[in-house]
Amino acid sequence: MNNFFYEKLYEELSERYQKSTLTKKELASELGMSVSSINNYIVKGVGIPEYIKVGTGKNGKVLFPVVNVVDYLSNTIKVS
Repeated sequence: MNNFFYEKLYEELSERYQKSTLTKKELASELGMSVSSINNYIVKGVGIPEYIKVGTGKNGKVLFPVVNVVDYLSNTIKVS
């Protein structure tokens, strides 16, 4: 993937959210899908960026580090 594209995407997401992780709702917005789709992908274990889980059990919060989102997008978006 083009380093310039990667860096610009990272800058854009970092500036837009002003934090280092995204929630499921924010990721869903970036990927153009619903939160329930994100939840389904989490259960399946495929189709979304790597995430971290804060807390245990059903009440644990799932967060997506911006760098992982950028890696994911960089590997799924085709730039000509």
